[in-house]
Amino acid sequence: MSRGGEVMVLDDESMVCEHLRGPLTEKGYSVETFTDSQQALERLGTKRFDVVVTDLKMKPPTGLDLLRTIRTQSPSTQVIIITGYASIESAHEAEWGGVFAFVNKPFKIKELLSLVGKASRKAARER
Repeated sequence: MSRGGEVMVLDDESMVCEHLRGPLTEKGYSVETFTDSQQALERLGTKRFDVVVTDLKMKPPTGLDLLRTIRTQSPSTQVIIITGYASIESAHEAEWGGVFAFVNKPFKIKELLSLVGKASRKAARER
């Protein structure tokens, strides 16, 4: 495990994945990125991540579907949902599902890095 922890980034836009990979890696995280939510779900079955940053709206499984799976398989993993399509309903559903944070796109990298840091520390405490 890296000194910063294990982070998965999932977004159907590869540009978002690459935009996050560099800064997260520079901060010491081991980062895996996915643009296909089914592949990400399969990877979650074989590896435990400290933090998962996922888009909300994708071809199924959606970000909320992943959140539900993670809560069942790895309760200490913290989930940050990013979305360009925020609604009160989706934010409430994510909150009830145990999301660590719900972030609107476009987001500031510095703010997202701060959230990942807090989420990673929480994951370490809950292991």
